[in-house]
Amino acid sequence: MTGWRSARWGFLLIFLNAAFAPPSYTQVQTLSKVTLTPAVVEAGSPELIHVNAPAAAALDGEWMGRKLEFFRARSGHGWFALAGVDVEATTGPTTLRIGERLADGATRDLSRPVEILPAHYHTGFLTVAPQYVSPGPEELKEIEAEVALKDKVFAESAPERLWTGDFRAPVAAAPTDSFGTRRMFNGKLASVHKGMDFRARMGTPVHAGNSGVVVLARKLYYEGNCVAIDHGLGLYTISMHLSRIDVHVGEHVGKGELVGLSGATGRVTGPHLHWAVRWGNAYLDPAKLLRMKLDVAR
Repeated sequence: MTGWRSARWGFLLIFLNAAFAPPSYTQVQTLSKVTLTPAVVEAGSPELIHVNAPAAAALDGEWMGRKLEFFRARSGHGWFALAGVDVEATTGPTTLRIGERLADGATRDLSRPVEILPAHYHTGFLTVAPQYVSPGPEELKEIEAEVALKDKVFAESAPERLWTGDFRAPVAAAPTDSFGTRRMFNGKLASVHKGMDFRARMGTPVHAGNSGVVVLARKLYYEGNCVAIDHGLGLYTISMHLSRIDVHVGEHVGKGELVGLSGATGRVTGPHLHWAVRWGNAYLDPAKLLRMKLDVAR
């Protein structure tokens, strides 16, 4: 074999060995210590992050510019954080950054790559009252004040977990596949639909999806009569368009407790319940949260 052919085959073998070599021990250890559920991460997806670390460890984490708040499972099955990807998040590679500090002062970097895949949502066409598409000067002032109010409300969450176990649907009514829909109101693109709509008749009882503290209970321009519950560590659920509110700000509510009745207040085409899930500033798919098995994080 000539010298150049021998060198060419040598380079090829080196390349193949590198391409098909098993992951290093450090990579395998990191991936086994940190898992995400669901494993396939899409825009709009809530994620349960599990870290297999001892009780005496201290964890710090950050993902897509948002701080992760970890809690220890009472069952002793490691540490958890409930987080998620905003419905309008940029897809592609991200880094889930997690640092572990052990009791003896040793530190470990448990960071891992996470690929965010696009979710496929459709476009919906709705007709509403003109003032909800082109608000007048007075309405714009009202909307601006409400934006500031909501920014303040959602900026402060309880520093501990208030929810426990699986989340429940807020009403006994059929849901629609409406989350993530690009909504055209009266022919104009207004927004991406950031919640789940339930076909709830007027006056249907609306319940808390899990335990928490009421942080908003009032009428808003677009949302109508609205109740927001803080479940701790940056997680909220929001019920909109209610005909009646039965809770007040600061009230602790249990899972399944009545918070109001469904209605048709705010920007609506008819009676229904709009139910949203929010982690920090990210809006997550409520249907996926309801399918998650969270008892493991008890």
